[in-house]
Amino acid sequence: MTAGPGADDAARLVTEAPKDTGYGRSPYERDRARVLHSAAFRRLAAKTQVHTAGTDDFLRTRLTHSLEVAQVAREMGARLGCDPDVVDTAGLAHDLGHPPFGHNGEEALDALAADCGGFEGNAQTLRVLTRLEAKVLAPDGRSAGLNLTRASLDAVGKYPWERRPGRRKFGVYADDRPVFAWLREGAPPGDRRCLEAQVMDWADDVAYSVHDVEDGIHGGYVSLRPLLVDADERRALCADVAAAYSGEAPEDLGEVLAELLADPLLAPLATYDGSHRSLAALKTTTSVLTGRFVSTVVAATEERHGPGPHRRYAADLVVPRRIRAQCALLKGIALRYVMRRPGAGPRYAQQQEILADLVAALLDRAPEALDPVFAPLWRAAPDDAARLRVVVDQVASLTDPAALAWHGRLAAGR
Repeated sequence: MTAGPGADDAARLVTEAPKDTGYGRSPYERDRARVLHSAAFRRLAAKTQVHTAGTDDFLRTRLTHSLEVAQVAREMGARLGCDPDVVDTAGLAHDLGHPPFGHNGEEALDALAADCGGFEGNAQTLRVLTRLEAKVLAPDGRSAGLNLTRASLDAVGKYPWERRPGRRKFGVYADDRPVFAWLREGAPPGDRRCLEAQVMDWADDVAYSVHDVEDGIHGGYVSLRPLLVDADERRALCADVAAAYSGEAPEDLGEVLAELLADPLLAPLATYDGSHRSLAALKTTTSVLTGRFVSTVVAATEERHGPGPHRRYAADLVVPRRIRAQCALLKGIALRYVMRRPGAGPRYAQQQEILADLVAALLDRAPEALDPVFAPLWRAAPDDAARLRVVVDQVASLTDPAALAWHGRLAAGR
């Protein structure tokens, strides 16, 4: 499994003594186990996916979402010839850096962290995996995080570049450049992602789009009826999707949406009532759509690159235009009817205020108010920007309930 000339995909940044459990585990199986057993992974159980964590036992959290992404990525990657444990690890790990309150929390922390380079969940994931999670120490005593292999770290990199003007997403902070340069050794010049990262990213899109609509329908936030009967509503949805998720023109998305709504697979969803029969129909729709999005992409990739096996930089994932547009439209349904539903604005504003209060309170009361993991990092920080980054790392590590509890304890005493 090679990334390129001179690169060792199974290498770890910090060399470890051989570990023989008697079962001959591969380095990538060990990577998967390290993520699965990490504290950062457990915390995803109480972090918001789209719906606030803990509000409904049916609805997905970041943890259940990550498990589903890993399952889809593993099966799709294996069909293409990727090492299944590498894509599985990437799926499990891809959201470890997300803060409390989902993407709303991410936007709030990005503004609060402006003086230290901003905040982005994917860049934070790299920081968690290579620095913040406790597992392996370098010879100089500094944390190497989980010390995953080069191949697994590269597979987690959805956005393998630093922050740039005009690009909202990025995957590495300035002070994490050394480990980023190491993990990208052997990669082609530029921003090209390895196949495993592309597989994980598509699995994330598939899970996000299909499952968030499923959750929205079950929770009563999403109804397909307005889209079936109201042309203005269809146009408004397509405009939202074109602005947020797709490079397609709204009128072109309208054609794809009409085709999607006419699919008999979606017909039972318009009359969803929560009964066992309608829930079974909803799960069938979810399963078939997921299979369609995966199988079409696998077939298109093999048609272009041959039967494989394909891994690392030997091929690029091929996502047909219409399938990508369908996926974007489903994401848009969750955006328009769940995330932007009436009454959501004040809650989002309150969440952003909570995070702003927490950052301010911790800047005032650090290092004593920080967790024992972060207090030494604060003391060792060379300047105000580095200290701000430590505080942001602390806040980003909190679950939704922990953020509320910390706010009640710290901000109330300011």
